[in-house]
Amino acid sequence: MKGFDAQITFCYTPDLPITARFYEEVMGFPLALDQGTCRIYRVARQAYLGFCRRADAGRPDGVILTLVTQDVDGWHARLTARGVACEKAPVFNPTYNIYQAFFRDPNGYLIEIQRFEDPRWHPEAAS
Repeated sequence: MKGFDAQITFCYTPDLPITARFYEEVMGFPLALDQGTCRIYRVARQAYLGFCRRADAGRPDGVILTLVTQDVDGWHARLTARGVACEKAPVFNPTYNIYQAFFRDPNGYLIEIQRFEDPRWHPEAAS
């Protein structure tokens, strides 16, 4: 059986233009595909985040968009400099052996910027 080629997580938004500005201009994600009512952004080599316009999009409770990077502090500085409210400043989380910070996107989705401190984390081994 052949494996998968890429991964896309889709989320709903009531306001696609505001969401597009946030992910393109603030986060700096390149637009991979504009489908009119859905926009797909490249987050990593073969990982994507898509947003689809839906007028009845509810509160995104229970959803965390986690972005893994070695530069948690740099992303914290970048996002706060661009006016994104920080929900939790960078801190070490001993329960999961990670260094993390939290923000919210314009839709209310929780964005976690995270670095694994666990030496067992080797994402390149899965590719």
